[in-house]
Amino acid sequence: MDKVVLITGGTSGIGLSLAEAFLADGAAVAVCGRSPEALARFTRAHPKALAVQADVTLPSARDALLNAVTERFGRLDVLVNNAGTFVERDFTSGDTTETLDQEVALNLTAPIHLTGDVLRRWPALDAVVFVTSGFALVSPTRAPTYGAVKAGLHGFAEALRRQLGSRGTHVLEVLPPTTDTPMNAATTGPKLPPAVVAAATIDALRRRRPMALPGQTRLMPAMLRLAPRSLERMVAKL
Repeated sequence: MDKVVLITGGTSGIGLSLAEAFLADGAAVAVCGRSPEALARFTRAHPKALAVQADVTLPSARDALLNAVTERFGRLDVLVNNAGTFVERDFTSGDTTETLDQEVALNLTAPIHLTGDVLRRWPALDAVVFVTSGFALVSPTRAPTYGAVKAGLHGFAEALRRQLGSRGTHVLEVLPPTTDTPMNAATTGPKLPPAVVAAATIDALRRRRPMALPGQTRLMPAMLRLAPRSLERMVAKL
């Protein structure tokens, strides 16, 4: 058996493409999600993988998830923190904080907690992956809290990389642009296929790079240095 990989939110979108890419690469894969129907579809399509119903914002669910991984595979090598949600909020239109706590929990605190839980069980973990967003670098006008939580996860990944460097644990941040997923179904404009994000992630893991910048996001670090105002104007239109 090759690497054992756990992917949160692994039944659709980027998570599903990641699961399929890891399976094609010979890994043993576990995914989690909240929808029994989506988990059942995943299991039918990928009977050799493990699919666990779990809300990763809940400590008891995270514990049960890791117990299931241990029971099935005996270890974990790669954690992929992918589960997330995108919420548009216009703070000029009144009270926009409904569901804010859930958004912050799923996009920021849950992956931090799960990473800590995993590292306590498997201190010699091979890799931790965080799927953030190009919006972690420049926040979108229509979703300021999404930009804020992704920026927070970006900061966590950056510092964790330094902390775990002496252990040899690779910390990878994946910053996709707007991707063709159910979460972005109502979004117009160009969307990157999730399989492209998955392929960039696998490649970055092999090369042990700190970041995977698929599609348009590959230009963002340079633009932040050379033309930050131009980048802000571009993101303001998204």
